[in-house]
Amino acid sequence: MFDTPRPSVLGILERQVMDVMWGGRDFSVRDAQARLPRRVAYTTVMTTLDRLYKKGFVVRARHGRAFLYSPACSREEAEAAAADGVVRALLSSGSEATRPFLSNLVDAVGAGNDALLDELERLVREKRRRLREEQR
Repeated sequence: MFDTPRPSVLGILERQVMDVMWGGRDFSVRDAQARLPRRVAYTTVMTTLDRLYKKGFVVRARHGRAFLYSPACSREEAEAAAADGVVRALLSSGSEATRPFLSNLVDAVGAGNDALLDELERLVREKRRRLREEQR
């Protein structure tokens, strides 16, 4: 399988390159460069792909003198890993510092989507049920 990407914020160009990567497999630097929505220097794309490789978002295999790059995970997996990292960082400050985050989350979820607020409530109930079962 793959190592979960380190939860980090991707820059604009990194996101654009990942959009290309998620559209297929085995891209050379030149292939990725040609599919970007704006002109970017070859060396810039090469550096960006190397950074994405080091962050765990892409894998690469040598093909002659060049590398071919493929996504290491799906878009959904990358987004989940990034969200997990952000949430864990926000929650690591202690309960009092966490209260504004939780309040804003509930406000944002409930701002216009009762179904999403209901889903959040269901997830909390389900988590509590699983925790009680684990304690038995």
